[in-house]
Formats: sequence, C-alpha cells, structure tokens
Amino acid sequence: MRTRSVGKRIQILVAAVVWMTSILACSQGYVTPFELTMTAGASTPIPTQAPTDTAVPETPLPTFTDVPLATNTPAPTRTVDPLATAKPNIIYYTQSGDTLPSILGRFGVTTEEIQFSEDVPATGIINPGIVLVIPDKLDNVTSAYQMMPDSEVVYSPSASGFDIDSYVQQAGGYLSHYTEPIGRDTLTGAEIVQLVALENSANPYLLLAILEYKSHWVLGNPTNIAEEDYPMGYIKVEKRGLYYQLSWAVEQLSIGYYGWRAGNLTDVTFKDNSVMRLNPQLNAGTAAMQYLFARWYTPIEWNGALYGDQSVRVLMESMFGSIAARQQTVEPLYPSDLTQPVLELPFISGKRWAFTGGPHPAWGPGGALAAVDFAPPSLESGCVQSDEWVTAMAPGLVVRTGEGVVIEDLDGDGNESTGWVIMYLHVETRDRVQTGAYLNTNDLIGHPSCEGGQADGTHLHVARKFNGEWMLAGGPVPFTLSGYVAANGQEPYEGSLYNGSVLVIASPLSASKSMITRP
Repeated sequence: MRTRSVGKRIQILVAAVVWMTSILACSQGYVTPFELTMTAGASTPIPTQAPTDTAVPETPLPTFTDVPLATNTPAPTRTVDPLATAKPNIIYYTQSGDTLPSILGRFGVTTEEIQFSEDVPATGIINPGIVLVIPDKLDNVTSAYQMMPDSEVVYSPSASGFDIDSYVQQAGGYLSHYTEPIGRDTLTGAEIVQLVALENSANPYLLLAILEYKSHWVLGNPTNIAEEDYPMGYIKVEKRGLYYQLSWAVEQLSIGYYGWRAGNLTDVTFKDNSVMRLNPQLNAGTAAMQYLFARWYTPIEWNGALYGDQSVRVLMESMFGSIAARQQTVEPLYPSDLTQPVLELPFISGKRWAFTGGPHPAWGPGGALAAVDFAPPSLESGCVQSDEWVTAMAPGLVVRTGEGVVIEDLDGDGNESTGWVIMYLHVETRDRVQTGAYLNTNDLIGHPSCEGGQADGTHLHVARKFNGEWMLAGGPVPFTLSGYVAANGQEPYEGSLYNGSVLVIASPLSASKSMITRP
C-alpha cells in the first residue's frame, strides 16, 4: 500500500450529498470528504495490514471537520478531536471490495459519524487505501489479523490450474481410495472435492486443507468413526458422507464471506454458545474462516486453529506452498471500477415470463445473494415440462454442463475461474446446449425445468461470477438484465427489478406484479 504524506495543510472542498440505502438504478451517488487539516511535520503511515488493536499514536491524529451530508449549504463547522473521546478513533484504510453500506454494518456506525479524506461512492465499490476516521464503538471483537486472503476462499484464478486428482493420488491418504454414490453416478473422493468446489465456487486448496485438518483424510486416515462418517464434524444422519459434509462446510464459509461483503454479518457464535463481534478490519476471506471455525471450537480452541503454530494456514502452506505468493498473482479479485457486461433477460424477446425470485443464494441454502429466478408461462403449476426456451444473456463459451447446469464463460478463455461467468440452473437435459459450444446473445440454451439443485416448480435460476466470486445481485455491481436493475428485498427471494419506468416485484406465485416482458 502507498504511504500518505501529511506534512502540509490540505483542504478539500466539500460537495455534500445524501447517502441512499437502497439501489434501484445504475447511477451512483457519492459521499464527499470532510475538510482535512494535518499538523505540519506529522505523518501517518499506512500499514500493510490492519493492526490487531488501534493504539493512540505518539503524534497527533489528523483533525477532520464535520460537514452535514443532508444539505448543500455548508453549516458552521466544528472540529472533532479523536483523542478527546473515551476510546481512540479507528484510522481505517479501505480495502478491495469495500462499499459504504458494508463499512457501516461492520463498524456499527452511521455515515455522519465517519470522517472521509476523499470522495467515496454511496453504493458502489470504494477504491482501496482511502483514509476513514471511524468511532470505535465495538467491544469483544475477534482478531483483526487477516489470516486468509479472499482468493484462497473462492475458486479464484490462483487455483484454476490445480489438478485435484493428481494431488490426491500422490498424497495417498484415505481420500485417494474413497468413493461415494452421487445421484446416478459413483464419484471418487477427488471428483467430489472438484464437484463441491465448482458448484459453490470454493477454492479446492482450502477444501483439501480443511478436510485434512479436521479428519486427516488427505495425507492420512481418519482416526475414529466420527471422522470417517462426518469428516466436517456436522453430525446429522442425513448429512453423512463427504459430499454433504463438504457442502455444509462451504455453506458456512459462504455465509461468512458474503455476509461480510454485504456488511450484514457482524457476529460469530462459538461451540460453547459464546459470541464475539467480527473485527471490522478483517477481509472477507478471514471473516469466512472465523465464522466456519467458530462452529467447531470454543474461543481458545478457535484461536489456536486459526492463529496458532499448528493452524490450518500453516497446514495449508505445507500442503500447497506459499499463500501470499499465490495471492500476489491474482488480488485484488476485482477493481473498484468493475462494470457488468451488457446482459439480456434469459428468454426470447417479446415473451412474457414471471420474475419469481429476487436476489437469493447462488447455490445451496446460504451464502451469496447472487441469483434471480424466472418462470415460463404455463397453465400448470409444479415441475411440468416446458417448451419455452432459455436464451443466452451474452456472447460466450459453454465450459460446463450437467445436472441442470449450463456455465457460460463470457471472456471465452475456457476457464470459469477468470472473468465474468454466467450460471444457468434448472436447464432440462432435452435440447440442452453442449459443452464447447460458442453462444451469441439470444442463442438457444435449453428449456427451463426442475433439474439440478432443489426446485418445486419449473423455472430458471441465473447468477453471475467474476474471477470466481459470486457477484451480489443487489450489490455494488447490480444485476442488470435488458435494462432492468435488481434490488434486494427485506428477505432472500424478495426484491424487484426496475428499469426507470416499470417496477417488477418478485412473486413465487407468478402474480401479475411479477410479469416481465423482454423488450
């Protein structure tokens, strides 16, 4: 990170605006900086990573001047001295992926309580390295040490060339000769790890490291029946076996990762039911690890598992080499000016479908609210065959199909861990496009159905990824389809699509308010 020089007096002109908490259009508002006055000769270094504790510096902190955000007419200013408060303010340097709503949620503050050194967008992605002065309102927080990069949690480009099967066979542990029936097929242990990694866009390095750490499956053998039947420690009869156990663990990682991204996950609950606040200076990858490991351990055990000299990170590096070296090749996973390519609604122009599901999890019951659902016209409810067509939302290469899934790689490099990727789910086997096909916008993909995942009615589920990370449908890069912009509702599956003149409300019953026609 760069070091900001503060050896001269800097004054920033303020243009105040109101921060909007919901987004129904593509335009972005901005929260403007406060007047910044620095003490001559003082300097504040920018750390390479957030410190565990915010200490009072020996030199005076920057003094900011509050300006109301609710009016364009400057009010009489008042100088706020951070050192005069009971607890020192936190000097926070924005990270890749930060948004103002996520920062507010993590720190438990309002916009008016933050002092900004530069303009930040009200809803979009914030540039990394911007200085914020934030009141420290939190107690009993977890460690701020960022022990796991984002790129090691999601299926990022850093793991795109990893041969899971070769590694598992070479390791020679229990996983190398494990098999399990999945659907109509019997898969090897390596194939199950690959399947879970692809379905959830979870990093296979991390999945193997956690599997070894918890139950010794990769390099050795489970030491008891519990480790053999429930290798992720989720003791539930119907969740016995590697596929269900790994899927559960990835669900917890996703809840932590994407809840942190959105700013609505603030606490972790430990095995002994004690609760701690997630440190607001974490990154998403570390928040995911803290959340998952709290499900298994008491606070003392948890601290050793994540930060001790025999931690999961130490094990992971012994298995796969330097985490930092891989991180440097791919992060940040996306730039602050990331924009979505032009996408069309996934059905034939002029057809009228129903918008049946607003932003909800991309895969499984938890995690990223990255998907939206559409149902074709039908005289019957439930899982009935439809002759309506799902169409390509943008040009791209089909890199994977099967079990109701079609994965389209928009950059055409054949790697679903890089660039923009679209997942179409519940696409019927009949007439479905084949892997390797190149699609143009509007090309036919197949028919909506109930195949793949869980569905109680014929529909299509679509979601986006960028560099392996699910992109939140109502987030800072909103899901925009034929000019309709997705917005979150109060709960998953609720929400709307809005194109500036027409508001479409999600309804699982295909109510009239949910009907949408592609222009």
